[in-house]
Amino acid sequence: MPNLKSVLIGLGAAIALTGAAGAETLRLTHNTSDATTWHKGSERFADLLEEATGGEMEVRVFPNAELAGGDQMKQSEMVGRGAIDFVVTSAINVTPLVPEMAVFSLPYLYADYAEVDATTDGAPGERMAEIMADKGIVVLAWGENGFREVTNSVRPITSPEDLKGLKMRVAGPMYIDVMNALGANPQQMQWTETFSALQQGVVDGQENPIGAVIVPQRVYEVQKYITPWHYSYDPIFLGVSQAKWDGWDEETRAKVQAAATEAMAFQKEETRRATDEGLARLREEGMEVYEPTPEEIQAFRDATKEPFDLWAGKVGPEIVTLFQDTIDGAGN
Repeated sequence: MPNLKSVLIGLGAAIALTGAAGAETLRLTHNTSDATTWHKGSERFADLLEEATGGEMEVRVFPNAELAGGDQMKQSEMVGRGAIDFVVTSAINVTPLVPEMAVFSLPYLYADYAEVDATTDGAPGERMAEIMADKGIVVLAWGENGFREVTNSVRPITSPEDLKGLKMRVAGPMYIDVMNALGANPQQMQWTETFSALQQGVVDGQENPIGAVIVPQRVYEVQKYITPWHYSYDPIFLGVSQAKWDGWDEETRAKVQAAATEAMAFQKEETRRATDEGLARLREEGMEVYEPTPEEIQAFRDATKEPFDLWAGKVGPEIVTLFQDTIDGAGN
């Protein structure tokens, strides 16, 4: 006859195994390394959801688009068909799947964060979520990649003429057109390949947000010059497979939504803090910073009007008008 102690130990182990078997393990993919605010936001979401569900839902975070073989464009398509549960990615990375998402990144659409927040928190953000739903992805919350700033290893960028002939890594089709308009030689490339390409001189420069990418990904190690020209904004979002979402009851959905909202608010705050501190850090690391005047910014704006109009046509006049009207209202 087993003694009482051994019975209790066996019972406890059985309960533990039952609990583990009952836990739902979900997978979340994102583009960047584990040093970025993308990863911090993803991990915060995982922690919050595990806590809210008493451990019944566990989220494993996979950086560097590992689940998509390093293809940052492919992640959302995989989530849309239910092959991956969650994605944290940026608007520009889903434009091959959803061209309308390029609206956020139209050159010189935004002047400041107030205008950005008016769109992501308002009717434009809701409209884009509706469009994403048609592709099988539920947008749970918006985060921030940020204003994309240009870096290179050849010369300071003070005017459109300074970009002529530079080999520039870009993230998506719209930026190819923008860089072509500026006289550069754009090359679309996965982010996971970019650092080594910069290091080896395969490309001369790139453009990305300071707080979310340039500082944590240590771009300053392979780039000499940076111009904060704020030419394009890029939000990120936390999305879930529609099929997965539809399989949950209302209580579970509410927990997932609450965790996503809090995690992306944290991610956005962290990104803006890192951006505020970023230029000083880049100077400390030896980068030369050129801050353009309003007149110089206008020259870049004028030079990118053609790709703005081209992509506004692809996005659709109704959507562009919705964004512009919301932005105009944010300034009142």
